[in-house]
Amino acid sequence: MTTRTIRLIIVDDDALVRAGLTFMLGGAGDIEIVGEAADGSEVPALVERVAPDVVLMDIRMPAVDGLTATEALRARPGAPEVLVLTTFHADEQVLRALRAGAAGFVLKDTPPAEIVAAVRRVAAGDPVLSPAVTRQLIGHVAGEEPVGAARGDAAADRLAALAEREREVAHAVGEGSSNAEIAARLYMSVPTVKAHVSRILAKLGLNNRVQIALLVHDANQRPRE
Repeated sequence: MTTRTIRLIIVDDDALVRAGLTFMLGGAGDIEIVGEAADGSEVPALVERVAPDVVLMDIRMPAVDGLTATEALRARPGAPEVLVLTTFHADEQVLRALRAGAAGFVLKDTPPAEIVAAVRRVAAGDPVLSPAVTRQLIGHVAGEEPVGAARGDAAADRLAALAEREREVAHAVGEGSSNAEIAARLYMSVPTVKAHVSRILAKLGLNNRVQIALLVHDANQRPRE
């Protein structure tokens, strides 16, 4: 069986970082580096020209940062997946990138084999976010200012459109629970939990579990009368 080649572009303002990532990722037989960019402003034209499957995107860049580039890119039809490259586990920019539809993030000091695996997972449509990381991110959000009424009400309305069992799964995802933990708590099989998560993502137009968790958080934190 022929393995599909993953078309990847690397976006980072540090030429040495780009060179290192190109060397590391280009050595994987199923990954082809089809372009590089030094700033987020270069991303739209590059994506249009080379049609990548995945964009490995640094967050901090001098002109157009990775967050702005991710938001613009993910708003386009048929957008490639975005894997955020950062030096921090849970800062506001990472969270905003995930809200915008990034499929996950990797730290710059992540071992090479794990970065390769992350690119493969994202290309396959799987988020690169463990339940432990989800819990950390949601914990970071919980320390922010209260969610405004409009955003909280909108989140609650979106969750209300789910079936009852789907809402139960969504709330469990919002707590950072793994599929196995959700299955045990709700007396389901793990494949059934996965199917519910897939339906939730499709119904709500979301990209990954963290977006589900953030939506649940917004609904739970809305001001009460």
